[in-house]
Amino acid sequence: MANEQATIHEATTKNTHATVAALLSTEPSCRRVLDIPCGEGAFVSRLRATGYEVQAVDVQPLLKVAGVPFTRADMNAPLPFADDGFDAVACIDGIEHLERPFDFVRECRRILRPGGVFLLSTPNISALRSRWRWLLTGFHNKGKTPLDETAPNPWHHIGLVSFPEIRYLLHSNGFRITAIAANRVKAVSWLYTPLWPLAWLVTGLVFRRWEKDQAMRLRSAEVRRQLYSLPVALGETLIVKAACEKS
Repeated sequence: MANEQATIHEATTKNTHATVAALLSTEPSCRRVLDIPCGEGAFVSRLRATGYEVQAVDVQPLLKVAGVPFTRADMNAPLPFADDGFDAVACIDGIEHLERPFDFVRECRRILRPGGVFLLSTPNISALRSRWRWLLTGFHNKGKTPLDETAPNPWHHIGLVSFPEIRYLLHSNGFRITAIAANRVKAVSWLYTPLWPLAWLVTGLVFRRWEKDQAMRLRSAEVRRQLYSLPVALGETLIVKAACEKS
């Protein structure tokens, strides 16, 4: 299986698979995992090598790992799985490709058992480096140029999402964030740290100016702390783990 992993391309940034796997490993009761979108199966292979029962899903049949159940499915549509059927869902660099991310998150909640976990990675457009690029060009770091609107395809980043948007997406649909990480902090990202205190201050002033409800002020303060944590402020790929809450 080690050779199998080495021959399959990890279609994401460096250390992303390792970081997601490390977050999953802290959940000892999670054994049955859905990997969506699975691509060629690099993460599938990693999970299987460590003893997980894996179900692979993608919109196209690219999986190169033998002996793993594969289902072809569109992440914008209802998923063909029963309620409460998985302990964990891993969505590595998938959410930014979706036309209907809210529907997808609701489907993940449906198929996860109570207490199961959702692991999500996506290009970190909340990083100071990406925010600076947006200020100067109107485009984020992982979407540097306009998409080809004459030839739309599933690999286009049509829905890059910021950390506050991810938090809203999860918390408004039955999840609670339990961990925030990044794959790595690239050396170039440290050049943007002079922006950190100014951005922290301005964000706080804006929140205080426009939010009068006390409960929302407390929530906004938590969002600001998370937004200016090291993984979010400087990380290349944002990685979030959320617990599934069901009544």
